[in-house]
Amino acid sequence: MQDVAIIGASMTQFGQRDGAWILDLLAEAGLECLSDAGADGGDLDHLYVSNMASGEFEGMTGVMNALVHDLGAMPAYTQRVDQTSSSGGAGMYAAWQSIASGASEMTLLVGGEKMTHRTTAETTDIIASVTHPAEYKHGVTLPSFAGVTARNYLERFDAPRESLAWVAAKNHRNGVDNPHAQFQKAVDVETILESPIIADPLRLYDFCPVTDGSAALLFCSEAVAREYADDYVVVSGIDGATDTHVVHEREDPTVMGGVVESGKGAFGMSGYEPDDVDVAELHDMFTILEFLQMEGLGFAEQGEAWKLVEEGYTERDTGELPINTSGGLKSKGHPLGASGVAQGVEIYEQLIGEAGPRQVDADVGLCCNVGGFGNCVITTIMEAAR
Repeated sequence: MQDVAIIGASMTQFGQRDGAWILDLLAEAGLECLSDAGADGGDLDHLYVSNMASGEFEGMTGVMNALVHDLGAMPAYTQRVDQTSSSGGAGMYAAWQSIASGASEMTLLVGGEKMTHRTTAETTDIIASVTHPAEYKHGVTLPSFAGVTARNYLERFDAPRESLAWVAAKNHRNGVDNPHAQFQKAVDVETILESPIIADPLRLYDFCPVTDGSAALLFCSEAVAREYADDYVVVSGIDGATDTHVVHEREDPTVMGGVVESGKGAFGMSGYEPDDVDVAELHDMFTILEFLQMEGLGFAEQGEAWKLVEEGYTERDTGELPINTSGGLKSKGHPLGASGVAQGVEIYEQLIGEAGPRQVDADVGLCCNVGGFGNCVITTIMEAAR
């Protein structure tokens, strides 16, 4: 296999993008990413579009073909990658495979979603379609799974309710310094704990928002990367895994098997251990998921992640392992198909030293993108080129 590098990255403004539709968002991120790397559409062999539901949200399919035209990338091969809310991570895996296999010398990945023009009820129903039909027919939604899991975790591991609020407050603080984040505003623990209950014990600020946005990464072989850039990032490990689609069939609801297995695969490929990771982007669609991923990836023992958060271990400026320096899905936003790609953008910028006020000292970074409630997961480990 060829060594795979990333030489360009971009992210649109996340939030409510009135007047910009899915193709507009994808083209904006794609063009900026190519420009960032000093490339153009004619350099591409493959183009992947990570998107969960452009048909359901906007009534538009074939976005990948339209984007090839808009980027001037014909006759590049193109494909839409849908893996629910982990579509972005799945796109990273597909782009990595295309370069590693030698099928492509340069591959652009663009992830995006347009969501805010639909009502909350419509959006919730579209997202709930990722659940198993046996669950969906009973009105089960992802927030309800999160609430049940959070209660189980708090009671089983004697964690205070405030521990989830610490996650939300931390990620909002980080989002203040991300100019592309949907929410660039700090929120204190008291406000979080007093916000309306959504799925007991989870409250409004334990959930990420509905978001429009797009993000992009440009992949190539390391040999090609040296022709374009002095500073670039190498994908040293990547793997994907699944867990039971019916959540109640899991032996332990506080363990996400897809996180555990994809993490093992990514660490095994990279040769790194959890202690080697300097910065991580985790899929905090709900605050409880940050704990479950920390434990599933080996950053904490089971039931111990909340203690590390309390001790400041995951703080950006003072912690040993800064988590969600971008603001995470919680503050940055969660445009479904773009989220996993945006995680990669943050790690890329951290590793090449272009994260601005969010910058931490990092040579190795990890991102974990979760589909559904842990139904499918992709973990990616990246390192600064030596």
